[in-house]
Amino acid sequence: MALADAGIRRLLVDSGEPRGWVSPRADLVTALLGVWFGVGLMIDAWAHTTRTELETFFTPWHAVFYSGFAVVSGWILWQVWRNVRAGRQGLAAVPTGYLAGLVAVPAFAAFGFADMMWHTILGIETSLDILFSPSHLGLIVTMLLIITTPLRSAWNAPDLGPRPTLGRLLPALIGLGFATTLVSLFLSYGDAMQYRPGRIVEAFSSVDDPGADRLALAMVVTNVVILSPVLLLARRWVLPFGSVTVMYTIVVLMPGAQTEFQNVPVLLSFVAAGLVSDLLIRRLRPSARRRGAYWAFAGLSAFATWTLYIGISSVAGGGLPAVPELWTGAPVIAGLIGLALGALFLPNAIGAVTPGTEDGETAGAERA
Repeated sequence: MALADAGIRRLLVDSGEPRGWVSPRADLVTALLGVWFGVGLMIDAWAHTTRTELETFFTPWHAVFYSGFAVVSGWILWQVWRNVRAGRQGLAAVPTGYLAGLVAVPAFAAFGFADMMWHTILGIETSLDILFSPSHLGLIVTMLLIITTPLRSAWNAPDLGPRPTLGRLLPALIGLGFATTLVSLFLSYGDAMQYRPGRIVEAFSSVDDPGADRLALAMVVTNVVILSPVLLLARRWVLPFGSVTVMYTIVVLMPGAQTEFQNVPVLLSFVAAGLVSDLLIRRLRPSARRRGAYWAFAGLSAFATWTLYIGISSVAGGGLPAVPELWTGAPVIAGLIGLALGALFLPNAIGAVTPGTEDGETAGAERA
């Protein structure tokens, strides 16, 4: 036992080498295993929504969810162990971007055990209470840290300049997209993506319908949830075409699972909004050094998203809502909120403009 303790202590002592990065392929594997993890949660969310008679922790969907955790955790641990075998110790053995995910692995397991005990003693939540369960909140926070590992790995990767390709950025997009779905899941009570077209038209057809208030508030919450990750990425890189479409396609999967995909037109409106946002990025070229373009993108992307939301819902739901102030003003409010988010994310342009560099990128940024 003493020999084992001494071996562990030696392993935890930092050997002093600078931390390195995993290969882009390894990051992609991390992201794809995170998809297994995320889809497992979607299946579990579907089950909790549609199978209200659930009375046990041990279900097939929990098996998919926790097996996803096992494989992505095993992969993260393997990346560290490879460095240990190469002679690194302590933090030097942990690839850049992987530390938070590594710490989250045992924490998630602990919250998983707590969740099992919670369900065994107190039963299975089937309504709003599922989103406030302490064990579930612990699981979601640690899961966020695990599945965003590829994003942290890519953030300062030496092979990623200011203009990454879509293929190279894909692991980060997948990780952040699934992280956004987790946030939307735990804000389901304010998720406009779960509305059906007919209900959207009905809610905005009467100012006396309390549903109008709820829908307007849900649009604000959802606007912030889905736009903020895009603005984070646009502040860091000049996003390649297709980035927002990829993210929004992932984002709609969770509300789709929760509604059994009975609101497909609404979900498709967000995929279309992702494509429009990609076109805006190509036209405006927003970046941390082009504050005006960044702000314009933030406002126009939000305006386009919610214009498509109401427009496609009206086509699928039988016509325009009866109150013009609501369906014309809601996208404008969304655009103003987007503009405010742009100002919060980028109050001042970053970096000085060097003559002759494209899009205001500095020479130093280009060399990085």
